[in-house]
Amino acid sequence: MTPRSALNRTLLALAGLILLGGGLLILFAGFDVYRRHDLGPPAGWPLTAPDDVLLGSADRARWSGQGWWWWPAVIAALAIAALLALWWLLTQLSRRRPGALPVGGRPPLEGVELRDRALSDAIAAEAGALPEVRHAAVRITGRPARPRARVGLTLTPHGAPGATLGALCDGPLRTAHRSTGLPDMPTEVRLKVARHPPHRTE
Repeated sequence: MTPRSALNRTLLALAGLILLGGGLLILFAGFDVYRRHDLGPPAGWPLTAPDDVLLGSADRARWSGQGWWWWPAVIAALAIAALLALWWLLTQLSRRRPGALPVGGRPPLEGVELRDRALSDAIAAEAGALPEVRHAAVRITGRPARPRARVGLTLTPHGAPGATLGALCDGPLRTAHRSTGLPDMPTEVRLKVARHPPHRTE
């Protein structure tokens, strides 16, 4: 899990818990759960019965008497929150694949690019031909200037993970570095061993 995905999942979990908790508290008040089941509402929570409102007349009068700046401040805070939420949504929808990679190192060769799918297919084909590898899948992520590779290998039941990892680094990954001229391409490798076929006894 990358730091970005961990942060996204943490923010989504917190937002979900807050929305779930607020929704349950409102439902409890709407269905009069506190009175029917003799439960105590959270301290300071204004909605405890079906007829309660979030802001009473006294609260509205008190906040309205703070001065002319109060409502512009509330509107500005809501606008900032909406813009931050929109920015976060757009970053999630943005493409996480680099598309085209520069070739030739730094500075890259002008007008020469390599599609990320072509590079991932080439690495997967060479990795799939390694000894004791049954299947290989490669995905290129990140930015064009700093691509990252995610490699998934399925080994045969008798495959040696250490030897396979060394062959992957010395073979397909080194070839990818020479082909692109990139000085560094962080790679995440996940190894999985295929199950033994069932044995029959007669």
